[in-house]
Amino acid sequence: MRRLGISTTLIALLALASVTRGARAQEAPVAPPAPPSAAVALDRVVVRWHAPETGGVRRPQFIFERELAFEARIEALADPDAEPGLYRDRHIRAALDRHVAETLLASLPISPAPTSAEVAQRAEAARISLEQRARGRARLLAAAAAEGVSSDELDAMLRRQARASLYLDRMVAPMLEPSDFELKIALRSGATPFKDQRYEDVAPALKRWYVAQRLAQALDAYYQNARARVSLSIVSAR
Repeated sequence: MRRLGISTTLIALLALASVTRGARAQEAPVAPPAPPSAAVALDRVVVRWHAPETGGVRRPQFIFERELAFEARIEALADPDAEPGLYRDRHIRAALDRHVAETLLASLPISPAPTSAEVAQRAEAARISLEQRARGRARLLAAAAAEGVSSDELDAMLRRQARASLYLDRMVAPMLEPSDFELKIALRSGATPFKDQRYEDVAPALKRWYVAQRLAQALDAYYQNARARVSLSIVSAR
């Protein structure tokens, strides 16, 4: 999976979105890597954005190329239709939307405020969920290594996801602790990855999957409502 060409893809996607909101962009693979040069940039900002929830125009937010590429890799790994070793424009768009939505939610006040222990517990749950989306811890770590994402940077991402999930759970609707009844109904529906398996054998993994699905749906619903308040701009390479 290559990260070069992200800016070109973002410009095309955002230009299309400004003309036909909600339309699906024509998908194209990320451009092949450019020939090596003597000077190598370690990282750079590719997206600058702001929203009222994060302090408005006086407090712009920045997304770096490495982190967006890493998040696009995760989207591709979670996509059963993705080609091995390649992420496409839909994965970059999904990664960008998720990143902004999580940042918005993580910046909102939660009542009662979570303790540091609760945030740490949710961050660990987010790590396990991320490993599940990437289809294994080894693939998650390989994706991080490919983009030079350090353990501290990964931890920061997980804390962002933790705070976003705590906000959704406490301020929107409870979703982090589904009942056995809810999980058994989900299992019987046949819509989970655990078909034809006993509830007792898959309960922990089923719970993680179910919570991740509910969080993803709530995250998407929130961002669809917040999108009009978000101002995004692409930072082109100089």
